[in-house]
Amino acid sequence: MRIPTRKKPEVLSPAGNLRGLKTAVDYGADAVYCGGKAFGMRSAPKNLSLEDFEEGSRYAHERGARVYVTCNVLPRNNEIEAMREYIGQLKDTGVDALIVSDIGVMMMARQVAPNLELHVSTQAGVTNYQAANAFYELGARRVVLAREMDLQAVRDIRANIPDDLDIECFVHGAMCMAFSGRCLFSNYLTGRDGNHGECAQSCRWKYSIVEEKRPGQYFPIEQTENGAYLFNSQDMNMLGHLDDLIDSGATSLKIEGRAKSAYYIAAMTNAYKTAVNEYMIQRGFEDADGNILLPFHDRVIRPSDPDYGQGTEDQVMRNADAAFAGVADEGYDRAIATSDAPEPDGMSSHARSTRRKSNTAVEQIETDWKHAAVRPAPHVELPEWLLEETDKVAHRDYSTGFYYPERKVTQNTDRSAYFRSWLVVGEVLSWSADEGGRVTLMSRNKIEPGQQVEFLLPGERPLACIVPEDGLRDADGTPVPVINNPAHVFSMPCPHQVPINAAIRSRTKKPTLKAE
Repeated sequence: MRIPTRKKPEVLSPAGNLRGLKTAVDYGADAVYCGGKAFGMRSAPKNLSLEDFEEGSRYAHERGARVYVTCNVLPRNNEIEAMREYIGQLKDTGVDALIVSDIGVMMMARQVAPNLELHVSTQAGVTNYQAANAFYELGARRVVLAREMDLQAVRDIRANIPDDLDIECFVHGAMCMAFSGRCLFSNYLTGRDGNHGECAQSCRWKYSIVEEKRPGQYFPIEQTENGAYLFNSQDMNMLGHLDDLIDSGATSLKIEGRAKSAYYIAAMTNAYKTAVNEYMIQRGFEDADGNILLPFHDRVIRPSDPDYGQGTEDQVMRNADAAFAGVADEGYDRAIATSDAPEPDGMSSHARSTRRKSNTAVEQIETDWKHAAVRPAPHVELPEWLLEETDKVAHRDYSTGFYYPERKVTQNTDRSAYFRSWLVVGEVLSWSADEGGRVTLMSRNKIEPGQQVEFLLPGERPLACIVPEDGLRDADGTPVPVINNPAHVFSMPCPHQVPINAAIRSRTKKPTLKAE
């Protein structure tokens, strides 16, 4: 059994193992993407065996979700036949789609596994509708756009491709400093090939310079005693802007993080799924119970629409292409002037002109090109508790990536660590109505009386409660003053029913900067 393509926005979650896949599905993912033991772009996670794919696909399909497998490495000559055999094995596991970046692998997959959908990875660098249409003609049913695209580019692609060609866009997680992830930096410095899933994230290391005649003396590149992290890009967070992205034609909303924990997968999947549900309700497509009121459709005005070319220009269109090729510097300055944002890089117009020679007015070719407009609609308002969810997982400084050129992603030049202000303190093993309600948990960190904790619940606001003064017990039922032994079983009073495997979290006493 395979699940057909959704007719409304898809929340696509990562999984580095079978548990992560099931967690994503449990917390509302419409689809999960994961890698096998070979040919995926993330080798750090354990990834899934063929048996895991079979079990995971059954689990997902029984709950209405789909499973996509990454085969998006850039293969070498000696890997071709092995990849052919691997795709032949995958086709019988029940998975729904293959994510590919190499055109030869795409053609191979059409021959070997014609029953599987083909999704073109962001590694392929799709930046325009012509490329998207070409992949469609070759059999692709989805393109994952290059992360360098702004919102107007998403709209323009959507307006000029078939409606049954999905557009997948990243919405949350780590950004890559290289063009759509194609990078040799790690390979050059460590021998670990980023295009084969072994990236050492060398771009996030601290760098200094050494003057030739003073060996051994290291000078920070910026004037700080901590050195400089030259290429350490911020994380993406589009939770509060999903309406702009969905209105602009994004079909699938992709959360990055196959190397992340089950808690991270659960929290971010739940947040983005809840946000999409709010979008569907506030845009009038569904009622609060999920019943369909209107067929879903994005708000992009296509060339075939009667009102094409008559759409109202908005802030996104005014700022279109301001960060990349497409406007002269005076256009860039005009775009900045229409927004409340400060100069993003502090550079003068002359300096920017020098930097972007290909963008000068003289070199631009006049055309009758028109950007695709979007039918206006009120902003979708999300509850404050939902917007706070992204701060309850470890993260770097957030940005909206490249979607809004007037506030583009930058680098954290003073650090590479993650912010962590919340901590997972336990996981629910079971709940019983006995004694007014008790939860049995596997401890992860200290839990003590008077501490406020939250239970992460699928599809709901997290359940907050105060740990009672009495009632903490160990696995034998013996009362204990605190829960302070990680990886041990305890129980505590909890009058509200909570699901198995729900994470229990608590705010840290002092926010920390540490690796995930």
